[in-house]
Amino acid sequence: MVYSEAVEWLFSTQMFGIKLGLDGPRRLLREFLAYPKHGVTVIHVAGTNGKGSTCAMMDAIARACGQRCGLFTSPHLIDYRERIKVSGQEIPEEACAAGLTELRALCERLDPHPTFFEISLALALRWFGQANCDLIILETGMGGRLDATTAVPADVCVLTPIGLDHTEWLGDSLAQIAAEKAAILLPGKPVISAPQLPDVRQVIEQTASQLRAPLEFITEQLLGYAVALPGPHQKWNAALAVAALHRAAVPLNFASIQYGLANVRWPGRFELFPASTVAGATQPIVLDGAHNPHAAEVLAATWHDAFPGQQAAMVFSAVASKDLAGILTCLAPLASSIFFCPVANSRAVPCADLAAALPPGAPPHQSFTDFSAAFSAALTTGAPVLIVGSLFLVGEARAALTKSCFQPSAQ
Repeated sequence: MVYSEAVEWLFSTQMFGIKLGLDGPRRLLREFLAYPKHGVTVIHVAGTNGKGSTCAMMDAIARACGQRCGLFTSPHLIDYRERIKVSGQEIPEEACAAGLTELRALCERLDPHPTFFEISLALALRWFGQANCDLIILETGMGGRLDATTAVPADVCVLTPIGLDHTEWLGDSLAQIAAEKAAILLPGKPVISAPQLPDVRQVIEQTASQLRAPLEFITEQLLGYAVALPGPHQKWNAALAVAALHRAAVPLNFASIQYGLANVRWPGRFELFPASTVAGATQPIVLDGAHNPHAAEVLAATWHDAFPGQQAAMVFSAVASKDLAGILTCLAPLASSIFFCPVANSRAVPCADLAAALPPGAPPHQSFTDFSAAFSAALTTGAPVLIVGSLFLVGEARAALTKSCFQPSAQ
């Protein structure tokens, strides 16, 4: 298959849905010869918020230290190949097509058929092996205990802040969700955790104790370094990233940490597009994938820091199963007006349901049939535009702003 055919086949496997469990991915990784080679260090990252930013920081610092680093994250914003990077470079189209062609033949004889996420993980790990990576950073897709990435033995486990999200899959209490995510811990392997709520911390401590896994909680922000990603919370993520790399025996020094943090990029997370960079815009535009209440709180704090005293023309959309009321309670005070639109996804929440979730006293709102119409209306206000909610919306917006070819995905 050529690249376009290969990606079309891969996206068609989303019809198999999400299947949590490790037997399927273990079999696929074994038969595809995709497990990491002996001597390759694996860092496994789970949590509710900050996973991507923390992974991006670890990758940037490790590369500054001379490590050949493989990075697996999800979802992508614009192009599928964003999910699989070696030394900061996306997997080439030719390598992606070749790997997916081989995986398609393998999947045809496997029952049950591997899922989109399992296939993506296998493709990434095979590519990391072919590229002779020294270090692999894996971001969980959902949860931890039964996430496909947990089929890969890790050397260091990392937990970012844990809150309520994906409750239909992971449980409806903090303790239940924490137990799912803390299940990535392995006997005797070091664990680095961000500061956690008391109920979450207790679960992590109990799990680590049972497994005799050395546990360290981050207690201070990383100060003395400029972090390219905006928001005070990123200094906590930076502290987590540095501690994890230290546990992974990456040869850190001041210069490499400084360079990595100053040059790290993680699109779609409070990403600022100045007015001068967007045709037809007279105001700045911010993209942020805040899709749960905790992330919305962090976004609100970052907004007040970046735009003190200013309100936004907010374009918002979400997918099903999210705590819409909780998210919009945090975000509505940031806005002078709100523009709803459906995200380009089969799980899109109708605009009427988005509007129904607004808190009392929310600013005026309008509904539109697609992102383009909502964005055009927001631009007419003259206020800074905040495009927020689902990462699928952020991806569509970023593709429009950068004039890129958008590959929409359901997962």
